[in-house]
Amino acid sequence: MLGLPLVGFLSDKLGRKTTTILTGVLGGIFGILRSFSLWYWFFIAMEFLEAFIGDICSPIYVLSLEMVSSKKRLPFNMLVSLGYPFGGVALGLVAWLSPNWRWTLRILYTPALLFIFYKFCLKESPRWLLSNGKKDKAIDILEEAAECNKIKLDRSMLERISFPENENASFRETLKHTLSSSKLRTRFFVCVVWWMTCTFVNYGLVINSVSLEGNRYMNFILTQLVELPGIFIITYVLIHCKRKKPLILSFLAGGMLCVVHPFIPKDLTWASTTVYMFSKLMSSFYFSITYLYTSELFPTYSRNSMHALCSSLGRTGSILAQQTPLLMIYWKGLPAIVFGSASLIAGLLTLLVPDVAQDSLPDNVSQAEALGKTKGKTALKEK
Repeated sequence: MLGLPLVGFLSDKLGRKTTTILTGVLGGIFGILRSFSLWYWFFIAMEFLEAFIGDICSPIYVLSLEMVSSKKRLPFNMLVSLGYPFGGVALGLVAWLSPNWRWTLRILYTPALLFIFYKFCLKESPRWLLSNGKKDKAIDILEEAAECNKIKLDRSMLERISFPENENASFRETLKHTLSSSKLRTRFFVCVVWWMTCTFVNYGLVINSVSLEGNRYMNFILTQLVELPGIFIITYVLIHCKRKKPLILSFLAGGMLCVVHPFIPKDLTWASTTVYMFSKLMSSFYFSITYLYTSELFPTYSRNSMHALCSSLGRTGSILAQQTPLLMIYWKGLPAIVFGSASLIAGLLTLLVPDVAQDSLPDNVSQAEALGKTKGKTALKEK
């Protein structure tokens, strides 16, 4: 929650690639150091530092988003998202096979040190380079990409590319300029609610899965595996149905499934587990859409900062999710009712934002405000 604004700001200032390498390697180092802890305070300190500066997800996601065209955005997003369920399954298996927590941490975090090699494997985002006045480097990357795809580009044409450069503004000034627009302020509020709901429900369902009947490790693994088909399904849906309707429907469907779950008879274990997993599937749907949707609603120079800020404030949901098992003291089905209510509210608030899909990523506030309008009206306004 505290580190995401910092990581987002570093990504917008130092670059997506540099921040990706920095956070990835530091996350691995703090995780490994935690495994050697002899004191509880040191364990907690390393846990905090890893979360504070070791979150690679935000900068690498924005980098991958800015490196592809709008037509390829969804399929590429699907491919990179496959790592999440496989990582979750690996976590469950490692914890199951290695009950010693020290070795579990070492096995999980040592591969993160390999992120140092991203220095040679990744290219910086041309959009970020252009917005920061590094036009020559951006053109070199575009020419290399064109060569890989066997496309011939005219260097003189690339030299004529115009792009609004990002001034050396502070994080506060960047946010102030972005949120000076009433439309973007509304989107920011809705995005924060999305993120709070996503983290609250998604992590809450995972945490409470170990309370289901059966092997707790297997139940945890199932909550991760259910996301695998979900990635392919939601990608297909988004290609054909844009963003807004799928997000609303997944929020509402997930909410209703959560509300229904406590009232399933206890002797129908298979039905209870099935409804629970479908609830988790819906939460993975709207989490995936939220991650992508948030990045598409704000301009380039503040995209990572806004994405990180929304995600940061949304971590209130993940903090609260860890407390939901305590609600079972009053009624075993109370956590599911709370999850369902949150999902229904988030679904209704989605009506306040524009739909985007084939729109190019906005580079400034005026372009961001024009999102969701018909091409004819947008073109007329630009003329």
